[in-house]
Amino acid sequence: MSNSRRRFLRNAAGAATLAGVATSMEAAASGASAADSLAQDPLRPQYHLLPAKNWMNDPNGPIYWKGKYHMFFQYNPHAAVWGDMHWNHAVSEDMIHWRHMPVAMAPTPGGPDEEGVFSGTAFVQNGKVGMMYTGVKKSSLKEATIKDSSLCETQCIAMANDDDLSSFTKIAEPVIAKPPAGMQVNGFRDPSPWKQGDWWYTPIACGFPDIGGSLLLYRSRDLRSWEFVKIFAQREPSFEAYMPWDVWECPEFFALGNRHVLLFSTMGKAFWQTGHFDSEKLTFTPERMGILDYGSYYAPKTQLDAKGNRILWGWIQESRPIAEYKSAGWAGMMSLPRVMSMAADGTLRYKVAEAAQTLRGEAKQLRGQAAKIVRITGCCGEAVYRARRQRGSFRLVIEGERSRDRWMELEFDPSYPESVFIDGRPLKLSMGKDEVVEIRLHIDGSVIELIVGERIAWTKRFYYDSPAQDAVLRWEGDGSLESVVSWSLKPISATRLT
Repeated sequence: MSNSRRRFLRNAAGAATLAGVATSMEAAASGASAADSLAQDPLRPQYHLLPAKNWMNDPNGPIYWKGKYHMFFQYNPHAAVWGDMHWNHAVSEDMIHWRHMPVAMAPTPGGPDEEGVFSGTAFVQNGKVGMMYTGVKKSSLKEATIKDSSLCETQCIAMANDDDLSSFTKIAEPVIAKPPAGMQVNGFRDPSPWKQGDWWYTPIACGFPDIGGSLLLYRSRDLRSWEFVKIFAQREPSFEAYMPWDVWECPEFFALGNRHVLLFSTMGKAFWQTGHFDSEKLTFTPERMGILDYGSYYAPKTQLDAKGNRILWGWIQESRPIAEYKSAGWAGMMSLPRVMSMAADGTLRYKVAEAAQTLRGEAKQLRGQAAKIVRITGCCGEAVYRARRQRGSFRLVIEGERSRDRWMELEFDPSYPESVFIDGRPLKLSMGKDEVVEIRLHIDGSVIELIVGERIAWTKRFYYDSPAQDAVLRWEGDGSLESVVSWSLKPISATRLT
């Protein structure tokens, strides 16, 4: 079963029980032996960001500030299960090499976030960094926005106390205390403010019974007093992802190229829409839509880097049973940073940020028969394939050296010239007749981040019981493969406790 954020929220009534279990687990896992066990776990990534132990999920408030990249994320300090949401904090100079900072925000007893500091977004006001986020507390069923858990979600603000963003002072009361009067919603969370003229605007994620996921638009002149404007976006009947409790979570809206982009997550997947925005009427007209990543990837968040590029982050979820990751002592990781761009036809393009290339060791360039087998030592490396689809069918299989488990499979069949098959699923891949397709893979511990032609992304988790092993990439097909280059990648930590 998919470990989607939405499902965790619906099951939040059990958080108190989890917290009790978490406390005992924390005590049992303390000490050098626990750290050694984590450091020796071959399934832990070596160059992806994750906490030294325990649970993480959504990226929150990523920002480039005073020469440093700051990443905050949902974190349970007690156990490798969802619950007791804090904001953890890491700092980097290149978005790849990270160092952990103390927890940035924790629930305030008696405050609007006493049951959890949920997801949010960074902003800059009067030269200071602030965070707008969702606070959660217990409430009556009538006031609850998560009905089956009797939890009330409100929108809160905290301002950084210094330029290191090491601590924050919260505004005592919510700045948006409840949904519009008379409006019955499922969920009310995930603010993502942007500045336009004299106004700040933010979408708020929600859903309506019998309609599904929707976004409410609010505005404010000072980020403190907000007014409801309109329903900004809503599930259309043709949009297949729908359940009665559907919420369009983690919305974000921004300009890219000559269009605007709307991101949201629902039903275990992250979606995008591109189109045109009327800034006077505050109307977004979507023209194209797609899925950001077809695999274990959810709740994406973006930021601008030092050069003004739009950078996409995502939570890479676990796909193994909860008992296994609870026992392992860690769960979840952050994706590598992906640079976003807009194609002429309004579709999104993405590629891993060039900063990741600093991890590369010596390149191994292979052609001909030698390119048919590529080995990624210790499941810590990168490979780039270049092929021409019109020259015939091909298949790329990724499997374990010892276990021989097939972890991922990509196939092209010329009978379906507009598609590529990943793990048997046909995905549209429209390219020029003579265009070379690039297949780029990052393999790390127990995750594969695959990007095909800068158009399709698929993040795949894989697990095995044997000791550390290599990943074997096997190419099947004649005449289609032009070249392959592979690299071993340098870990960002000597102990895997990144």
